[in-house]
Amino acid sequence: MKVRLLASDSKIPNLAIMKISSYYKSLGDDVDWYEPILDFEDTDILYHSKIFTFSTPYLYYPINAKIIRGGTGFDIQSRLPEEIEKIVDLDYSIYPDCDYSIQFLSRGCMRNCNFCLVRQKEGIIHQVKPLNLNPKGKWIMLLDNNFFACNEWRENIKLLKSYNQPIDFNQGIDLRILTEEMARELSKLKIKVIHCAWDNYEDKETILKGLRILTKYVKPYKITCYVLVGFKQKYIASEDLERVKILDELGVIPFAMGYINFNDLNYKKRKEIKDFCRWVNMRACFKSCTWEDYNKKANKTEKRE
Repeated sequence: MKVRLLASDSKIPNLAIMKISSYYKSLGDDVDWYEPILDFEDTDILYHSKIFTFSTPYLYYPINAKIIRGGTGFDIQSRLPEEIEKIVDLDYSIYPDCDYSIQFLSRGCMRNCNFCLVRQKEGIIHQVKPLNLNPKGKWIMLLDNNFFACNEWRENIKLLKSYNQPIDFNQGIDLRILTEEMARELSKLKIKVIHCAWDNYEDKETILKGLRILTKYVKPYKITCYVLVGFKQKYIASEDLERVKILDELGVIPFAMGYINFNDLNYKKRKEIKDFCRWVNMRACFKSCTWEDYNKKANKTEKRE
């Protein structure tokens, strides 16, 4: 059977696609990425994964093939069949340039933030079976959404330590529940980067307390803090600027994230939100000019165009 794969908007190796590839290859099927010119007429099954609802629709599906669509971009309730979901040996061969491992030790979250889909998609926080590592991997991208909310976090720290590889806590640790013990255990790992988040300005005291604890054990330059903008108000407010400035003064790297309404296919970020994120996240701009100056220049450029 000829099975073809399509991940139209994945920025990192697609976990579901790698599981699908492993499963069908174990059955002896012909599995590869979908190429419209080569595979248009004789594909048996096409798996199409889409992460974002607003991604450009795909137009070149093979004729006569069974099309299976999945991912949050199509349906947040979509799930892989159990025989595929339980696979722990991911097929990294379809991403030959990937030099790291993708790992989940828990899924879901203890919180149910109204700007986030994790709780709706994955449920309450729960432990999961670890994935086997990429044989060519040099570091680990950990995708747990709320690592320390999982009751088994101590066991998970021990497992991460046993890998003896740098860890990227990619989705963030929750500063609001961080304790001295948690931060101390983090310091025993090889840290590539730790992501955290300051989504609500009102959490200022709790967030700063968590950062003070974290920076006692982890160098600030290894910490990146996501800053949500454009959710409560559709413009850049003084509290947005204050958050990124405070983080910068602490030596932590701010990373502005413009809110996306995944339930609205026509939702678009305002230009001001995009410009602010660009200013913060392009470190050279952030360090060399003020937001006011950058915003004025961006508006002048738009008027000329």
